[in-house]
Amino acid sequence: MNTVNLVRSELLKLTTTRMPLVFAGVLGALAIINGIAVAAGTDMDGSKGFIATAADQQSIMAFASNALLLSAFFGATAAARVYANSTVIATFLETPNRARAIRAQLIAVAIGGAVLGVVGAALTITAVAVTLPTTDFGFFVSATGVAEVVAASAWAGAAGAVLGAAIGTVVRNTGGAVTGTVLALVIAPPLVVQLTDSAARWVPSTLANVASGVATDTGRLSSVIAIGVWAIVPAAVAIWSVTRRDVV
Repeated sequence: MNTVNLVRSELLKLTTTRMPLVFAGVLGALAIINGIAVAAGTDMDGSKGFIATAADQQSIMAFASNALLLSAFFGATAAARVYANSTVIATFLETPNRARAIRAQLIAVAIGGAVLGVVGAALTITAVAVTLPTTDFGFFVSATGVAEVVAASAWAGAAGAVLGAAIGTVVRNTGGAVTGTVLALVIAPPLVVQLTDSAARWVPSTLANVASGVATDTGRLSSVIAIGVWAIVPAAVAIWSVTRRDVV
């Protein structure tokens, strides 16, 4: 089976379970929350200055950080469950080249993560645009700004899914994979930042905001590359691990 067919097979596995529906529900809930925040939220003085400018509105719509985290959970769950359910045995019997099989899985979850990021960004942008008429402000974000938000969300979603899938592949337990993802993306970054301030600009959430055009902690290109590194390094470790140990 060639790589294209392997990726198709992995995509089929991802889309024939209830997992996409669960994440779709989460995306919808987040969009609704953002809409409510725009319609009902106010600053401390009762004004709505937090949506008064294009930059403010783009900051609210920036979904890349959420896309990275949600996609990481998506990837971790998708990768770990094939070990938990022992379906990975059939995969490796069909494709004895384990590295090739894992690469196909990582590509598939990256595609899924990118789709999740795009859908999440689109829903959030729509929610903000729909609720802004209930305020005194219009929709100020330019087409370029919207494109930045969507593109950053797609890239962060793909990277997050690969990162999560790599953790799931190494841990091989769904609960452990989710826990590892929380540790890597939620718990560890603040701890590292406390040790050295220079690390703050390289944590995933900051990089995602820079890529979305709502932060300037580092350069845009640097942030995009760094987000990719957050995915590529764990993916390499996962592939190395699978090729040097028992299947289960």
